[in-house]
Amino acid sequence: MKLLPSVGRKATQKVAVADHDGVVTCFGMKKGEAVPVFKSLPGQKISRLELGGALGTPQEKIFVSSGSEVRGYTKKGKQFLTFEANLTESINAMHVSGADLFVCASYIYNHYCDCKDQDYYLSGDKINDVLCLPVETVGRIVPILACQDRVLRVLQGSDLQYDVEVPGPPTVLELLNRDGGKGGEAVLYGTADGKLGLVQITKSGPVTSWELDNEKKKGGVLCIDTFDIVGDGVKDILVGRDDGTVEVYGLDSSNDLTLRFENVLSESVTSIQGGCVGKEMYDEVLTTTYTGWVSGLTTEPQQMVAGPGDEIKMSRETQGKVAALRAELEQLQAKVLQGREKYQQSSQSSTAVSAVPVFSINDKFTLCQDDASYSLTLEVQTAIDNLLLQSDVPIDLLDVDKNSAVVSFSECDSESNGNFLLATYRCQANTTRLELKVRSIEGQYGTLQAYVTPRLQPKTCQVRQYQIKPLSLHQRTHAINQERKGEANFKSDNISTISILKDVLSKEATKRKINLNISYEVNEDSVSHTLQMIHPKLEYQLILAKKVQLIDALKELQVHEGNADFLIPEYRSILDESAQLLEEYKKQPAHLERLYGMITDLFIDKFKFKGQNVKTKVSQLLAILNNYELDSLMEFFSEA
Repeated sequence: MKLLPSVGRKATQKVAVADHDGVVTCFGMKKGEAVPVFKSLPGQKISRLELGGALGTPQEKIFVSSGSEVRGYTKKGKQFLTFEANLTESINAMHVSGADLFVCASYIYNHYCDCKDQDYYLSGDKINDVLCLPVETVGRIVPILACQDRVLRVLQGSDLQYDVEVPGPPTVLELLNRDGGKGGEAVLYGTADGKLGLVQITKSGPVTSWELDNEKKKGGVLCIDTFDIVGDGVKDILVGRDDGTVEVYGLDSSNDLTLRFENVLSESVTSIQGGCVGKEMYDEVLTTTYTGWVSGLTTEPQQMVAGPGDEIKMSRETQGKVAALRAELEQLQAKVLQGREKYQQSSQSSTAVSAVPVFSINDKFTLCQDDASYSLTLEVQTAIDNLLLQSDVPIDLLDVDKNSAVVSFSECDSESNGNFLLATYRCQANTTRLELKVRSIEGQYGTLQAYVTPRLQPKTCQVRQYQIKPLSLHQRTHAINQERKGEANFKSDNISTISILKDVLSKEATKRKINLNISYEVNEDSVSHTLQMIHPKLEYQLILAKKVQLIDALKELQVHEGNADFLIPEYRSILDESAQLLEEYKKQPAHLERLYGMITDLFIDKFKFKGQNVKTKVSQLLAILNNYELDSLMEFFSEA
């Protein structure tokens, strides 16, 4: 979705929207009603919509990509361009700058000028978005690719100029202030794990201006725009996330990013734009969501203040809006009733043919590094009835605050049929989005399957599969292992990681009847180094348990004495943070169990590389962990 430039100084803007049915719709708003400008015929699913035009003129031509084809429309709806890029895959990212067209499939980047092939680049990982610095400002063509391996690739022609490492897999790129700022080199990016950043793409190399972490664990960033919604002369940053969160960030006097507004929608936000659409003089934040809703958050005051005894009468405009909404609701209800009656009649007919309804699923399976779990998000265009989860490896289901579905577990016979998990989520009415959290055990790999059944007639189901990898709780880094043809060299500061790699590679090589020679060198200091890295986390969890034990006694003292002023600051802070501590303590058994498991695996793997089996000594190790001291633990590791 994009907003076309306004014609007059105060005129409202038209909205251009493209959908999965291949339809491009352009409409404006008049007295609260959508007034269509044009609508194209349906076709192949549209993946991207961008605005373009000659450099230095208003960017009011509409370009859309579907499959490997790019089409262009004027603001009146006349199609002036049909260009076949001849790519083997569908276009998933596109950018238009004057006569230059930049398109990307999963791994391939192509640059065309006046529909003639110019440059080509094969990326090392999946391309999520593409952008070009403004040619009129920087004086040269600088394409930037946002790639899944947490890198922005800056190109020069068909060659890689340099890489920019970012803190997460980048999903979207946007020019700051829509023009790249003063020098035209400022690029905003959003990541799949919800982080934001601003980087300067200079000739000599990248300069990171700022990075904003996702401390509140909100959804991944899907779309960004910049627009002065507050009206202070400085453009704000508008952000749309996959959990439905819409945010407006502003820069304060010290150039720090501050959250000014936030709103949460019930579906993922697929695009966001700032502009004036509904009413002159009042700017809006316009969003589109996964199931096709276009909604606007306006700066127009929507509330009236009344004093005691005052009466407020609805304006004619408001009364008209309410009446129109009621009429529309009644029409929709009548349509639903007609549809149900028609379906009932046809289902009882002997000649009727039952067709399986088609529905699409928007799903995401991502690693949350903070709590070593996986987030599984499923979104359907219609309400979800139930979800069945099945796994052939042991995994734990974790509680999610946003999830209101009722879960029930079925008994599994893991030995005979390899089922370790069978869980059913029954959703409440009108639930179109479901978020789950699962935790795997490293070294045990297999498949997690999700069977999604929506509230459709006749009943139908779709299956999604997610691979649980052997090193499932490891995260990609920017460092690359040394590789040569027929040889790979792996390094880790944790012996357990190397042990898992060795076991998996041996197992898979045996399956495929491949001759594999594995040699290894173990640095004894790595064990103590790993224990020291685990120590702060383990110590924090044990201190948390001690604090929680004190809460009841401290509350009794507070009631008895009437206040807590006589307590030392440490105890007063425990009382002040008691609710937060208790909430955290609920999750503690899983945290402690995971840390104990890591230390136990480290102990077994250390001696496995020496050809010794020390599983009989695990009970002694657990006894030391129950009375934890780092020195005694390290001593046990060295003496065992």
